[in-house]
Amino acid sequence: MVEPLVLGIETSCDETGIGIVRGYTLLADAVASSVDEHARFGGVVPEVASRAHLEAMVPTMHRALSDAGVALSDVDAIAVTAGPGLAGALLVGVAAAKGYALAADKPVYGVNHLAAHVAVDTLEHGPLPEPAVALLVSGGHSSLLLVDDLSRDVVPLGSTIDDAAGEAFDKVARLLGLPFPGGPPIDRAAREGDPDAIAFPRGLTAAKDLAAHRFDFSFSGLKTAVARWVEARQRAGEPVPVGDVAAAFQEAVCDVLTAKALDACRARGVDTLVIGGGVAANSRLRALATERAGRYGITVRVPRPKLCTDNGAMVAALGARLVAAGVAPSRLDLPADSAMPLTTVNV
Repeated sequence: MVEPLVLGIETSCDETGIGIVRGYTLLADAVASSVDEHARFGGVVPEVASRAHLEAMVPTMHRALSDAGVALSDVDAIAVTAGPGLAGALLVGVAAAKGYALAADKPVYGVNHLAAHVAVDTLEHGPLPEPAVALLVSGGHSSLLLVDDLSRDVVPLGSTIDDAAGEAFDKVARLLGLPFPGGPPIDRAAREGDPDAIAFPRGLTAAKDLAAHRFDFSFSGLKTAVARWVEARQRAGEPVPVGDVAAAFQEAVCDVLTAKALDACRARGVDTLVIGGGVAANSRLRALATERAGRYGITVRVPRPKLCTDNGAMVAALGARLVAAGVAPSRLDLPADSAMPLTTVNV
C-alpha cells in the first residue's frame, strides 16, 4: 500500500508552518516565525500574528513544495489546524487550506493542534504504541491525554487550571530580565544555577489536592512565589541570582510535569509516554522524564526540539494518520474553532 502524501498547514499562533509528509516520512518542514515582531510587546499580539501569517503563507508554501520536490497536484490531501488557537490566526490557515484544496481538487482535513503535537512524534520514532499517555506542554496548554488511536478522539486525563507551563516560563523570564519567549533563555540560565538553591512550591501536589486534581496542573502559585522572592531581594538591595532562580523555577515545573505524567501512565497501565509542545524542548524536562521513567519500565518518546514547537509537519503527520485510517475528510465549510476541545481530533 502506498503511504499517503499529505500537506499540512499550521497557523494557530505565531508560526506559519507548511509541512509535507509521506506516511511516517518527513519530506519538508518550512516555518516562518513572527516571534521577533512580538518580542517588543513581551507576548504574542493576535493582530500582528494574523498579518504575519497572511504575508508568509504563499512564500512558505512555495518553499515547502520545493524542499519536498513535489507539486501541489501530487498531494493526496491537505490538513490544516482548525483549533485551538488564536481566532484570527486560525482563520488565515483554514482559508488558505480551503483555497488550495479547491484549486487542486484535493480533500481537506481540519485537525486539532494538540493532537498534532502527539502525531509529530511518529515522524521521528514511527507508529505510536497504543495506548499511550501524552503530556502536552506549551505556552497555552499543559495537558495529559490518553491516546488509544491517533485517528480517533483522545481522552483528556488532566489539564492546567490556570497558567500553562510555557506561559509561566514567559512570565518568569520577564521578571528576570530575560528575552521572550522565555523557555530557551531560562533553560540556558538554569545551567549556571543550583536547582536546590530556592524551595519554590509544587502546585496541586499536596494530599488535599490530589483527590480532585490528581492529573491537573497549576503554575500560577509558582509564578507568584518567584515574583515575591525576586521582589524581596530587590527591596533589600541585593542582587538577584538569575541562574539559581531559573534553575529552581525550572526544577519545580519539570518535577510536577514528570511526576504527574508518570503517575498517569502507571494508573492506566501504559508503558509509553509521549511529550510534545514547545516546552518539550526543555533539556531538564527531557532528562528528568527519561530518568524517572526508567525506574518504572516506561518508555519516553520526545521529538527533536525543532518538531516540538509549532510547525506544519505535525499537522501533516496527523493528516496522514487520518487518511491512512480511511477517515472521511472535512467539509469545505469547516470552521476555525479557537476553543476546539481536546476530545476532538478532526472536524
